[in-house]
Amino acid sequence: MAEGWTTWEGLDVTVTETAKAQAVALPEIADPSKVAPKDARELSRLFFDQLATLDEGTPAYQYARNTLIEMNMSLVRFAAGRFRSRGAEEMEDIVQVGMIGLIKAIDRFEISREVEFTSFAVPYIVGEIKRFFRDTSWAVHVPRRLQEARILLAKATEELRTRLGRTPTPKELAALMSLSEEEVNEARLASNGYASSSLDAAITSSEDGESALADFIGTDDSALELVEDFHALAPLIAGLDDRERRIIHMRFVDELTQAQIGEHLGVSQMHVSRLLSRTLAKLRTGMLTTS
Repeated sequence: MAEGWTTWEGLDVTVTETAKAQAVALPEIADPSKVAPKDARELSRLFFDQLATLDEGTPAYQYARNTLIEMNMSLVRFAAGRFRSRGAEEMEDIVQVGMIGLIKAIDRFEISREVEFTSFAVPYIVGEIKRFFRDTSWAVHVPRRLQEARILLAKATEELRTRLGRTPTPKELAALMSLSEEEVNEARLASNGYASSSLDAAITSSEDGESALADFIGTDDSALELVEDFHALAPLIAGLDDRERRIIHMRFVDELTQAQIGEHLGVSQMHVSRLLSRTLAKLRTGMLTTS
């Protein structure tokens, strides 16, 4: 195929005879993805102008469309940069999703609007990325209507908090969102299923090694170790006489002192001490026997 050389903003490009035959002055760019953003803006105007005159599905149309996609990939990288805190693996997904937004923008752009393509495309790209997060960041399956209600709830809460100077009530939120209070509460509950983290997720790194999320939440409950003892004690306490059970209850449930227990029973503190020691010895013996 015969080709003619030309120059565009310092770029060496060629114009194919096929393009000439269709009266389309489209430069053939060896690697559109390496076109500088400034040159891409100028070239994009030319390609969009000609794209509007081409028949969809023709080789010339596909060439123009594909070149526009590759030339404007920097817009996707720019938009994805907002989410650089994500892991490298997830960033690959973000860029791929952003490409979908770019393609949608190219297919819907009209040069007659006299709007810069970059201004038109970035909202499409970012919107597609945000939609990706909304659909994939749920720890449990949540219906789409509740996913969308969560977003509306967040916006309504912020608006009312700014307006009222306090946290809005479900009734106030329901009025603003045109929902019932039950639906507002349902959306709140649905938010609990959003973006949970694994307890094994590493969150810090130091000379001593990585620390997992589980290391920083919750504490060991020593009382759990007593559960088995409580179950073993229950029948032994049931076997005590009424006064012994009453003394145990006042001392360890009501947390009364021996003197206070003596006042309730009408005996001396010394006598309570002997009764308590004898009762505890009986329980201890029973525990050792049954263990």
